[in-house]
Parts: sequence; structure tokens; C-alpha cells
Amino acid sequence: MHNWLKRLLVHYHNKIMTEFIHYFNLTLGILAIILQLVSVFTLVLLFLVSKENKFRNKFLSFISKHFLFIGFLISFFAVALSLFYSEIIGYLACSLCWWQRIFFFPQLILFGVAYFRKFTHSNNQNYLKGDRGIGIYAFPLLLIGFLISIYHNFIYYFSKSIVPCDASGVSCVQRLVNEIGGYASIPMFSLTMFSALIILLLVVRFYKRENLQNSN
Repeated sequence: MHNWLKRLLVHYHNKIMTEFIHYFNLTLGILAIILQLVSVFTLVLLFLVSKENKFRNKFLSFISKHFLFIGFLISFFAVALSLFYSEIIGYLACSLCWWQRIFFFPQLILFGVAYFRKFTHSNNQNYLKGDRGIGIYAFPLLLIGFLISIYHNFIYYFSKSIVPCDASGVSCVQRLVNEIGGYASIPMFSLTMFSALIILLLVVRFYKRENLQNSN
């Protein structure tokens, strides 16, 4: 009787966890697509829409003003989700995932330190101007991670092989997350986060330059 009850509890626990993970991945996939659309929309406003457009300037001005908080928020959730998948759910990270972590995890520290130090230097204009130079440190890491992520997505979506990436035995094309017709996946989530932060820094860089030129 005891063993039967134990097996029943394990069965329902596994069923509940399976359903939870499915809907969690589905929700995350939808949010990733929304972030992708917002990122593309931001790029269009930055480079293709007239500089005289009021909505464009209001939107980009908001991003430029709050980019530290936005960058910290994106990097925080990206790191938290990465650790949730590997440490809580138990999805083993492949070698390409680890390389992307190496170049993404420092973003949480860079944006986090810059954002929270902002409150202690709110009256120091020289600090606030220099603080926007975070891109000098963040962008090279993001660019390298972005290129690795593009390669990872390429082999994930187009490679027929399921062999491990290295001696760890973990395949770089394993379908651990496979929602929205296979579009939503861990490599896609990673590429979305890298892209979002790169576009964020592009706004800070180019929109700030526009304002300086207009003021002169």
C-alpha cells in the first residue's frame, strides 16, 4: 500500500512538473518574441525613421534615459533563467551554452553596478556622463557572445547531427525547449537577449550623438 501511494505521488508530481515546464517554456517563448519585435522596432526607429518624428524621439529618449535599468533587467532575467534551467530543472548546458554564459553573465555585474551606483552619484554630472561609457566594456563581450549564439542557432536549426559538442556528452542541438512550432528554444532565447542588449547600447551610442549634434 505504501509503495503504491508513493508511486502515485511520484506520477502526479512528474505530471504536474511536465505541465508546468511546458507552460513556462511557452510563456517564455511568447515573451522572447515580444522582445524581438520591440528590438526590431527600436532599430527601425533609430536608423530608418525621420529624426524629426516626435514619437521616435520620445521613445528613444526614454530608452536612452533608462538604459541602465533596462539593461540590468534584461541581464538579470537572462542569468536567472539560465541558472533556473540548469540548476533547478536540470538541463545540462552544452559547451556553446557555457561560452555564451562567459560573455553574458558579466553583463549583470556591469549593468548592475552602474545602475545602483547611479543613486549614490545622482548629483555628480561627470559621473553620469562617464557612466554611459559602459558600452566600452559591455559591447565587446556582447558582440563575441552574439556571434557564438548565431553559430549555435545555425547548427541548432539547420544541423541534422545530434552528436555531442565535446567530451562532456551534452549535445549542442538537444531539443530541451521546443515550443511554438520549434521556434522557441534555449539558443533562440540566448540570441534574443544578446541582440536586445546590443540594440540597447546602439540607442545609447547613436541617439546620444544625435542630441549632441542638435545641441551644437
